Parts: sequence; structure tokens; C-alpha cells
Amino acid sequence: MESRTEEMTVLIVGSGGREHAIAASVKKSPRVSKIYCIPGNAGIAELGEIVPDIKAMEFDRITEFAKSHEVDLVIVGPDDPLVGGLVDELEAAGLKAFGPRRNAAMLEGSKAFSKDLMKKYHIPTAEYEVFTDAASALKYLESASLPIVLKADGLALGKGVLICNTLDEARNGVKTIMLDKKFGTAGNRMVIESFLKGREVSVLSFCDGKTIKPMPSAQDHKRAGDGDTGLNTGGMGAFSPSPFYTKKIADECKKLIFQPTVDALRAEGIDFKGIIFFGLILTEDGPKVLEYNARFGDPEAQVVLPRMKNDIIEVIEACLDGKLHKVKLEFEDNAAVCVVLASEGYPVKYSKGYPITGLEAFNGRDGYYCFHAGTKKSPKGIITDGGRVLGVTAKGPDLRQARANAYEAIQWVDFQNKYYRKDIGKAIDEA
Repeated sequence: MESRTEEMTVLIVGSGGREHAIAASVKKSPRVSKIYCIPGNAGIAELGEIVPDIKAMEFDRITEFAKSHEVDLVIVGPDDPLVGGLVDELEAAGLKAFGPRRNAAMLEGSKAFSKDLMKKYHIPTAEYEVFTDAASALKYLESASLPIVLKADGLALGKGVLICNTLDEARNGVKTIMLDKKFGTAGNRMVIESFLKGREVSVLSFCDGKTIKPMPSAQDHKRAGDGDTGLNTGGMGAFSPSPFYTKKIADECKKLIFQPTVDALRAEGIDFKGIIFFGLILTEDGPKVLEYNARFGDPEAQVVLPRMKNDIIEVIEACLDGKLHKVKLEFEDNAAVCVVLASEGYPVKYSKGYPITGLEAFNGRDGYYCFHAGTKKSPKGIITDGGRVLGVTAKGPDLRQARANAYEAIQWVDFQNKYYRKDIGKAIDEA
């Protein structure tokens, strides 16, 4: 890759731990002289200038800000603005933006679209049916084998998936998604698919529309409680790499899943430039796709990006220029574990506005990171402002040491009603 020298102003859209991890990577680039973040959080404010009065779905205001502040590159973090078409609007205004356009973000925005794509192009996934009315779904369940999985078609903050072990649970799930509309319009259509057994693995990948380059594997912990109990959340922690994702499996995924997905999108006339997140399950019949996301995972980004050796700006520009094939992705030969510090009661009901102490303990400590999610600045200092508050990440030579380091580091920070899972990465003991 030819190296460029001009200084850049970068705008990151989003306010979570994922965006803080992206900002930390962008900050390391010698190419970048200024970082803005809309709306940002208190942690990102240490790396650049946050613009809290503009929201991630205010496309007109984001576009106007980017133009008036001579932004050279916009990186869109969350799913909602991607699926809503923010990249299309930015490009229409002559701005350079990293993330899939609206038609490509459908890969995440519609479960039915992605399942139909996989079926058409023979990408391994669970058998499924799509329903647009509750009565048909309920009738189908009468003869379906259990357990079974119900998925709201649209975006539901990572919480629109129900695993049902009994027929009564499945019936109630249909009611929850399609009739009660717990996930809003995301439940206007619903996918019912067979339940797959195996280890789950996440693989984030850079894509330029033709070439795809996977990053190291990771595994997320979705459930709120220890032992994978309780409600689904946006993610309570993650580790990277997965010891279950062997080179043999990685090669199989490249051949049967990763490149075929990009080729399938191209065959449908879709130019996907951005991040494809593959949610995989390693079954007895080989790896299969559970879901796609069209952006960096959260908290997976917090354990993958700190291990990346490349200048993230160089990789992003290669994606936008269709030159990803010229990039050699390089990552440290180590491991990372992230433990999310949440507000007690998340993801249902929780209090916020509590002062956070001990953040300065991370200053100057190599291999330790405190990524902010639900935080903001106030006269009382930095306070809690969400369900997931902080993502404490630590690196180590192997997963066990990284986990020990992460659990040591979460004791450095404190706030009232601090809650976290005590078993993040426990699966590595079974490897």
C-alpha cells in the first residue's frame, strides 16, 4: 500500500464502547490531526471533541457538521444510522464515509433478507421460515421441532432473538414479537429457525466490496447473568481469540462463508464497503451463520481493535478505494478480555447519574483499557449515563492471563450499583 501523508479530520458517529475503541485506534494513526464524535461520551472526550447535542439519527445535522468542519472521513459505528442510510446521505453531500450504504446494511437490518441471501447462495445456516402474520407463525409451530428460535426481522438492540424450549414459550414469543410489538416495527416480520447446537464465535471482517479480510475471532457473552442466565443484553463481555476457532475452521469459513457472502452481495448488485460481522456457530456439521451484523461488534471491537497493528485509517481507505487486497492485516500474538461494568438492573430498569471513581488508574498502564459506554461529564465529574457503563479490557500473553488482568482492573473503578458477570471467558477453561 502506498502511504499518504496529509493530515486528516475524522468524525466518528456513535456513543458506546465500540466507538471509544474505534476512536482509540484512530487516535494512534499519525495521519489524524483532529477527532470529532457525535454524540460521543466522556471517555471519547479525552481523545477528541464530542458533540453531544447532535444525535446519531439526525442525518441532516451530522452532514452539515461534517461539511462545515471540513471532515475528511466519517466512520459510522452503530446499526441504526447505517440501516437508515446515513452513509448514502453523507456520500450524496460529497463526503467520504466508512460503513455500508443502506442497501448493503440490510444484511443486518433484515433477518429475512440475510436468510434468503444465504439460502439462495448456499451459505450454511439454520433452516428457517419467514412470517408476516402471527396466525401463520402459530400454525407452523404446531408441527415444528423444539427447541426453536424466533427472531424479530428488524433491529432490536441485539435483544430480538428468543430461544424457546417449549411450545408454550414459542407461542408466547410470537405474541411478544408480532402482537405486543415489544421490539416495535422490527417485529412486523419474524423469522422462525431451527435451533443449532455448538460453540458461538464472532469474526469481524474488513470488506471493500470484492475482497474480505477477517480479523481474529472473538466471543461475546450476551446474557445478563453468570452461567449464561437471565435476559439477552447488548453484551456483558468478550474475549479474543476463541480457542475453539482453529485454523482448519477458519479456512473452512473463508471458503464456505466469508468470500461467498461478499460474492452473493455483489451478485445481487450490492457493493458492501465496511465491516461484516459474522456471528457463527460451530456445529457437528461444520460452521454455520447465526447472524450478520454490518458494523463492528460491541463489545467484540474492544478485544479485537486493541490487538491490531495496522493503522486503521490505512485499512479503511483501502476498503473505500477497493484496494483491500493490497493490505496485510496484522494483529498481536496475544489475547484480550473485556468485562462490562453495567448498572444493576440492566437491561430492564436501572438508575444512572452516579459518580465514577478510579478512572485515572488506567492512565499510562500499557495493555489496560477502560472503554466508556454509558458515561457523561457533569459538575460532579464523570457519571453513569446508561445500562452498560464501562468496558474494562486487558491484554495478556494468553487468554487466562488476560482474563486475570481484566478482573484485577475492574476493581480499580467504582460507582454505585456497579454490576458485572464473574464468568467472562470461563469457556476457555474447557478448551
